[in-house]
Amino acid sequence: MTTSDRTVTPDPLDPTPADGPDAQARKFQRELSAGLTSLVLLSVLADATGDLYGYEIARRLTGDGERASPFKQGALYPVLRNMSAAGLLSSRVVPSYSGPPRRYYRITALGHDVLRSWRATWQETRTFVDSIVQPSTAPEITS
Repeated sequence: MTTSDRTVTPDPLDPTPADGPDAQARKFQRELSAGLTSLVLLSVLADATGDLYGYEIARRLTGDGERASPFKQGALYPVLRNMSAAGLLSSRVVPSYSGPPRRYYRITALGHDVLRSWRATWQETRTFVDSIVQPSTAPEITS
C-alpha cells in the first residue's frame, strides 16, 4: 500500500486554514456551554421563588440584556427534560390562554443536593483553570 492509498483522518486538534480562530472560539464556546447548561439551569431554578417555564428561565439567563447568553433557548429544553427524568426537577403542564400549554419546572430536594455538589466541583475546576490560564491573578492552589 502506498501513502496515497491510505485515508487520512483529520486531526481535530490541528485546525485547517478554513477553521480559523473565530470558528475555534465558537466551537470552544459550544462545548463549554454544553458542559455548564445543567449547572446553570439548576442554579436559576434554585434561586427562583416559584415554578418557571422554559422561556422565563431563558430570560433570566440573559438578565438585563446587556450580556449575551452563551446558552441557546432551544438547547435548554432537552436538558430540562433530562434533568426532570433524573429526578433533579419536577414539572407540571399548565394550559396557556395565549398559546400552547407551558411546562413549569421546580428543583427537587435531590436537585438541591446535586447542585451543592456541582457548585463545589465548579469552584474547584474554576480555581484550577484560573491558576493555569491566569497564573498571576488566580489564588494559589493548596493541597
